[in-house]
Amino acid sequence: MNRYDRLAMAEFALERAAGLAREAEQHARSNDSRHKAAPLAAAGSLWADIARTHTAIAAALPEPKLEAGRG
Repeated sequence: MNRYDRLAMAEFALERAAGLAREAEQHARSNDSRHKAAPLAAAGSLWADIARTHTAIAAALPEPKLEAGRG
């Protein structure tokens, strides 16, 4: 797995974190489903941690070499 693969995984995890944060906020504003906000926020936090981890791994990996005739 190279740097770009890790960055793609980080982006996916970040999108999941953002989606869960939006959903948690919606539930936090509702009297009927406020109890769902904390678990969704916790799951979003976990996905944010995963995104940070993939980003840190990507930063530690070498830049892939371009093949001859490309880029």
